[in-house]
Amino acid sequence: MKTLVLGATDNPDRYAYKAVHSLQRHGHEVVPVGIRKGQVAGLAIHTDRPQAPGIDTVTLYVGPQNQPAWYDYILSLKPRRIIFNPGTENPELEQKAQAAGIQTEEACTLVMLSVGQYEQ
Repeated sequence: MKTLVLGATDNPDRYAYKAVHSLQRHGHEVVPVGIRKGQVAGLAIHTDRPQAPGIDTVTLYVGPQNQPAWYDYILSLKPRRIIFNPGTENPELEQKAQAAGIQTEEACTLVMLSVGQYEQ
């Protein structure tokens, strides 16, 4: 399952960093996208809006105040679902996604992975 991590960072104290590592450990292909260049889990962090066909899940680590600039990009990926991690909840984006036929979940990617619910 291919996951785009929006808000990826090379800072090991951040949850987005931990999520990239955990996704890889669980066998998922990861596309890290962030605002600063760097590396996480051996992957280059994209600072643009890369074409990434086959994205199943977008997991958000960007606060709702910074999400509008990403709306069109996220929706253009046509993911199966968007996970709104704690602190990223955004009713406006959830509504846009659902109108486009994209599932939304307010959940924690790290918890979902640890309890075996991520693949569902």
